[in-house]
Amino acid sequence: MSSLFDLDGQLAIVTGASRGLGAAMAIGLAEAGADVALVARGDLQETQANIERLGRRAITINADLEDRSAPEAILKAAPAADILVNNAGIIRRASVIDYSDEDWDAVIEVNLRAAFALSRAFARALVEQKRGGKIINIASMLSFQGGIRVAAYTAAKSGLLGLTRAMANELAPLGINVNAIAPGYMATANTQALRDDPVRSRDILARIPAGRWGTPDDLKGAAVFLASPAAAYVHGAVLAVDGGWLCR
Repeated sequence: MSSLFDLDGQLAIVTGASRGLGAAMAIGLAEAGADVALVARGDLQETQANIERLGRRAITINADLEDRSAPEAILKAAPAADILVNNAGIIRRASVIDYSDEDWDAVIEVNLRAAFALSRAFARALVEQKRGGKIINIASMLSFQGGIRVAAYTAAKSGLLGLTRAMANELAPLGINVNAIAPGYMATANTQALRDDPVRSRDILARIPAGRWGTPDDLKGAAVFLASPAAAYVHGAVLAVDGGWLCR
C-alpha cells in the first residue's frame, strides 16, 4: 500500500512555495520522496533548506507570475517535471463599488490566467515527452461561495475550479490527471485580516465543525495523494480540506 503514495524519482513544481500553503505542500511532497522545483517571487531559502534536510533536491526559481514569460522560464528550469501544483495567489480586499481595475487585473492575472498558462506549458511538455503527469490546482472555499470584499479572488478561484474540470476532460485521455484542492480557512498571511477581526474570526470559527483554523500542514496529505499513483483514476475532482466548513 505504501508504494501507492511513493513519489520517489518524481519532480514536482510548486508555485508560491516561499511560505504558507505552498511551502508546506512542497515539503510534504519531498517527504513522500519527490524532488521539488520551488517557484516564488520571495525568498525561497527556508523552504529549500527544509527540503534538502530531507535528502531531496530543491531547485529554486524566482519568477513573478504576472510576467507572461514566467511559464517558459519555469519549464526551462524544470523540464522533466512530473507534477505541477498551481498554488501561487494574491488577494486584494475592497468593496465591489470601490474595487479598482488594477486590483482586479492583478488578482485574475496571478490566480487564474497564470495557472492556466503554466498548466498549458506543462501539459505540452508532457505530451512532447510522451508521458503522463499530475496537475493540482489550489482552489478555495470561494470556489463555492461569494465571500465579502474579495470579488476578484472569488471570480478567480471559481474560474480555477471550472478550469480544473475543463482541463481534466481534455487531458485525462493523454494520461494527465488534473484535480484541485480547496483549502478551508487557513492560518496564513492571506487570512491575517480576517483573524485580526474579532467578529469575523469568531463567526468563521463558529461555522467550522473542527473548531479551529487550518494550518498549512493540513494540506500535505491531500497534495501527496493527488500527486501519487493512488490517484491514478481521479480526474476533475476537488478535495475540500476545510475542517468541515462546507458541511455546515
